[in-house]
Amino acid sequence: MSPVTRIRNRAGEDRADPLAAPLPPGAEATAPPEERGLARDEVRLLVADPAGGIEHRRFRDLPDVLERGDLLVVNTSATLPAALPASVADQPGVLHLSGRLPAGLWQVELRHPAGGATSPWLDAEPGTVIDLPAGGWAALLAPASSPPERDGRSGIRLWLARLELPEPLLGYLAANGKPIRYGYVTAERPLAAYQTVFADQPGSAEMPSAARPFSAELVTRLAARGVVFAPFTLHCGVSSPEAHEPPPTEWYELPAESAALVNGARAGGHRVIAVGTTAVRALETVAGAGGVVHPGRGWTDLVVTSDRPVTTIDGLITGWHEPQASHLEMLQAVAGRPVLEASYTAARTGRYLWHEFGDSHLLLR
Repeated sequence: MSPVTRIRNRAGEDRADPLAAPLPPGAEATAPPEERGLARDEVRLLVADPAGGIEHRRFRDLPDVLERGDLLVVNTSATLPAALPASVADQPGVLHLSGRLPAGLWQVELRHPAGGATSPWLDAEPGTVIDLPAGGWAALLAPASSPPERDGRSGIRLWLARLELPEPLLGYLAANGKPIRYGYVTAERPLAAYQTVFADQPGSAEMPSAARPFSAELVTRLAARGVVFAPFTLHCGVSSPEAHEPPPTEWYELPAESAALVNGARAGGHRVIAVGTTAVRALETVAGAGGVVHPGRGWTDLVVTSDRPVTTIDGLITGWHEPQASHLEMLQAVAGRPVLEASYTAARTGRYLWHEFGDSHLLLR
């Protein structure tokens, strides 16, 4: 466990940094809320408004928080069963397909089986051939990014790879793959547990989880309230909470109709609320002067940080992110450090749950 980072408040007193301190025991959601006796939209929602402070609600209260004319930007990407059983020279492994890349390449992550979950396989080399089910295979070509230091040594987590499968991707994954699962989730769940109500474009290695608490009933209530939805697609790559690298290169598409809705809402004085960090990444990728967005599609490697102003949104619905995760930089760019620290302190004190099956957070600018 990493040491607790400490900061000083205005009175000069030392305190633990709520964005860097290890998670308290019991803070990880180990199963979907439905298995905890809750509906999807009954998870908790912490609303952080610089004007109104912090408010504790349920996600199904969202129609009471939003206003007529507010716009929710929602990701329609559907989750793939992107974890494949694999072997390297007769050593068992698991291959996570993180996403397609240009020129027919893939970004992949090789992992060791570890109990019911997996751990990073950090000592693979270029040229490694990975055997997959039914005669499929992958060949590691080169690191996908500069490897970070881990415990004084470097290791390559994400690779550029060539992938050869005996049948089209979706059918192959349906027959052989499983949803990506990490050690904090206690057991395997069906793919349906990893889909959002908006999912209709298969392509994400991991669920765009900020939208998981939306139910069909809640969407209907929001529409009746006068809240508008603008769909886009961004296929999420792997997150792997063991590593805090920037997000991988990901494919996105913002259609012309949704770009017009975003620009119209802002011109009319209404709020644009991104559902998930994927929405922020997509909108900022296609943003021009003054935050005007344009239709676009392709691969984005944009990393939003506090050093780069966010120009396209007025709020963000997201989950609770690992200490020191790169997504926290984006959240700070949206809401500012003081609001973010106050939110995470309140979430820790209030025993909110982290990760894809956990509770939610609405940050307003």
